[in-house]
Amino acid sequence: MDTVNSKGREMLNKVPEVTLYFWIIKILCTTVGETAADFLNVNLNFGLTTTSIITGVLLAISLFFQFRAKKYIPSVYWFTVGLVSVFGTLVTDNLTDKLGVPLEVSTIIFAILLGLTFLIWYINEKTLSIHSIFTTKREIFYWSAILFTFALGTASGDLFAEGLGLGYLVTGLIVAGIIALTSVAWKMRLNSVLSFWIIYIMTRPLGASIGDLLSQPTSHGGLGLGATLTSAIFVGGILLIVTYLSLTRRDVILGGEKEHQEGSNEKGGLWQTAVVLALFIVLGGSGYYIRHRALQAEIPSPQNSSDNATTTLSLLGDLTVFRTITQDTLNKLNAGDQSGATTRIGDLEYAWDKAQPVLKSRNSIEWSKIDAKIDTVLRELRSTNPNPTTEKSALTSLLSALQ
Repeated sequence: MDTVNSKGREMLNKVPEVTLYFWIIKILCTTVGETAADFLNVNLNFGLTTTSIITGVLLAISLFFQFRAKKYIPSVYWFTVGLVSVFGTLVTDNLTDKLGVPLEVSTIIFAILLGLTFLIWYINEKTLSIHSIFTTKREIFYWSAILFTFALGTASGDLFAEGLGLGYLVTGLIVAGIIALTSVAWKMRLNSVLSFWIIYIMTRPLGASIGDLLSQPTSHGGLGLGATLTSAIFVGGILLIVTYLSLTRRDVILGGEKEHQEGSNEKGGLWQTAVVLALFIVLGGSGYYIRHRALQAEIPSPQNSSDNATTTLSLLGDLTVFRTITQDTLNKLNAGDQSGATTRIGDLEYAWDKAQPVLKSRNSIEWSKIDAKIDTVLRELRSTNPNPTTEKSALTSLLSALQ
């Protein structure tokens, strides 16, 4: 999918050439997009709704300048991609956290919406190639597809990493394997447009896995760089590469020769797409079924449960570890140790996320209630301006829910 630039020709396309630089920035934008959403939602304590509104407005402004531009401008284009990454992630988060839509349902919905976008795009334009984005209509189709790829990548990535308890490292390795296989298949004449969109979707969970691996504490299996430092490194990388591309124009698509040249590599797209979709459905569905059955096997039957002292305990099982961490955090706050409390609450987030597949399978409604209280606690303790009163109130409320 990499190409050699033709110099001295007028640039008509509104998007960059697909080079190694393209994929590097795409992955970096994915990670920064997720951490930026977390910073607004948690650290600034805006909450999911306000964060979604802010990023939605910024995205609309960015798209205005992107559509108004007469040519590809690296800074405008990649800033828009970054905002689409944030907003696409928030769309899935709102469905999951606010409306209680299961990740399985979100994955199917976004897959259908993306498929319909591609279908309408192809019926109208007879091509899905990004080397032909030089009309407003095609650009509308392009950015609609980009938004749904981020939403789909978020939903499917979270489903495997969190919903099925595989974790971001294992999920990242699986996704990297799919990308590698797709790249090899492209070299062996897999339809170039199909290859591009498969990899584009998969780089979203890959970027999230890389960011999680770098930012998480070493005790939780990460490298301990923290979200702020990880974001700074990635933002710096994006700025450096975008500046380089702005000066060198190494990713500019010139003239119409590329689209004509690519046409010979787009043969067989229909039947290849059908085969690839069938493989994803069969292999993905089988993997989901096997993993889901394994998680169900870990759930003890009600008659074997020895502790039915409280309603919550009988629904979700033994929550002692979560109560202990919550109480430890509250004790640290009462002792005036804000830093220690903030660190300790990270243990709760890690333990809760790790236990999510089993706990949620036991009773999704009860799990969602407690999960919402944990989100509130995380926002309060990680706020840039923490308020001890509201922190303690959130922790006390969570302790009551965990009884």
